[in-house]
Amino acid sequence: MALTLEDIEAVFAARGAEQYAGEPVTQQEHALQAAWLAEQAGADDELVTAALLHDLGHLLADHGATPTLRGIDDLHQYLALPFLRPLFGERVLNAIARHVDAKRYLCAVRPGYHAALSTDSQRSLRLQGGVFDAAQAQAFIAQPHAQEAVALRLWDDAAKAPGLAMPPLAHYLARARRCAAGG
Repeated sequence: MALTLEDIEAVFAARGAEQYAGEPVTQQEHALQAAWLAEQAGADDELVTAALLHDLGHLLADHGATPTLRGIDDLHQYLALPFLRPLFGERVLNAIARHVDAKRYLCAVRPGYHAALSTDSQRSLRLQGGVFDAAQAQAFIAQPHAQEAVALRLWDDAAKAPGLAMPPLAHYLARARRCAAGG
């Protein structure tokens, strides 16, 4: 079943106020901050939309508070894809699907990156397969849209600031509408 933009808005209305696991922001604050950071970096509508929706899988499945504490990798990066595929193109979907592997990649290639991750992000990294080795890192970055997934990952990492003022969800849904199929 495909989601419409109205369905996505309803998901945020229903679950967006929930705490983002292990972080000092809500799910919606995290999504809005990631989209805002993408926008501030000059990203186009597709990447801003990917930033907004990169963790939608957390909202579509209820694994309870901080599933990583119970050893659960919720595979959120894949969960939303079947619902979003009829609505968005491969750039949006690939950035969402690859943002977890982008963390694994950055840990392998960027000194200090792993140490700067939040406690929950480090815990989820272990559940998600750990740091890439050199061959895995090279294979990842050679994939289509991998660089965009890396950019999304960096916005994701920074999108955890309590109390940050940013545009409302409607602003980013308007950008999503411009790149949606049948827009």
